[in-house]
Amino acid sequence: MRILAIETALAAASACVFDGARSETMAQESIAMSRGQDQAIVPLIDRVVAAAGGGVRSIERIAVTVGPGSFTGIRIGISAARAIGLALGVPVVGVSTLAAYAAPVVLDKSDGIVAAAIDARHGRVFVAAFANGRPVIAPRVSTPRDAVRAMGSGPLWLTGSSAAALAIEAWAIGISAEVVSDAAAPDISYVARIGIAADPQIAPPRPSYLRAPDVKPSQPIAAPAV
Repeated sequence: MRILAIETALAAASACVFDGARSETMAQESIAMSRGQDQAIVPLIDRVVAAAGGGVRSIERIAVTVGPGSFTGIRIGISAARAIGLALGVPVVGVSTLAAYAAPVVLDKSDGIVAAAIDARHGRVFVAAFANGRPVIAPRVSTPRDAVRAMGSGPLWLTGSSAAALAIEAWAIGISAEVVSDAAAPDISYVARIGIAADPQIAPPRPSYLRAPDVKPSQPIAAPAV
């Protein structure tokens, strides 16, 4: 299966074409950016698909990160994935940013807990944790302290843009912890790998915000009395 993976939920615009039969990334590109993914992602996808060869009609599935992350970024990626999927008539699956961060570490570490954390602002993180590849902490919003205390005695293998925040809490209470990666966005090839394994029936391209937006809608303005 040849899959197109898209990531705009965090501080980058990324895409790759991955060949599942050969377990090979055919082409990929990532541009670090905190804003502007809506302008960057479609030309980036065009470049990646062209570099992979075979044309857009060779794509058999699309994977897109669905959060947690930036509200705007999540919507941009999902909108692009759905539009391409509809045009090609291929399934679109959603992939958690936390799972994409954790995947390469889970494959590399056979002991302890692998945890992925992303800044959720206001002293909190989006976090998920895995042991032997199985979830032990479902994606949630938490303080770093509460997250670490829910992970047990370690060792902890930490990844994600807020991995250091978890490490500091772990070290403070004597738990062994190592920051494996603090990249601003997950490796797009692992979004593709997870997307190939996902069941479209249970992994829809639906936003996973985990919290309400920081900016609340303004209250309606009352009409003046007449």
